[in-house]
Amino acid sequence: MAIPNFQRSVPDIVGDLFLQFTALMRNEAQLARTEVSENMASVARGLGLVIGGAVLLIPALVILLQAGVAELSEVYSMRSSLSSLVVGGVVLIIGIILLSVGMSRLKFENIMPNRTVQQLRRDASVAKEQVSQDHEPSRAA
Repeated sequence: MAIPNFQRSVPDIVGDLFLQFTALMRNEAQLARTEVSENMASVARGLGLVIGGAVLLIPALVILLQAGVAELSEVYSMRSSLSSLVVGGVVLIIGIILLSVGMSRLKFENIMPNRTVQQLRRDASVAKEQVSQDHEPSRAA
């Protein structure tokens, strides 16, 4: 099967290039919006679960910490202020560790549309290759 040899004019090629480029950018923008929307929905669900868990855990933690203070006071014959200080210090250290781990997971990079960015890089690479191939001078044999 023979491939027809179409000689297209430069304006036709440039026009097609702009049409394809705008369609590509439109599709990539839609992909980015979809990916960011999915990521934000995931973050929102996670945040809702964290808030619900915190609402239930805070009163339970207060009661358990009060029981720990009472137990230290009773078993080790500590003053209640000293046992409160010990329990509070331990809980403070654990809280700081949990807070730092949680903050490291709530970074901007986790929301970025990484797949779209990678696809845009591939598209740019292919476009550069196409442009460089189209502009290479033909050599006579």
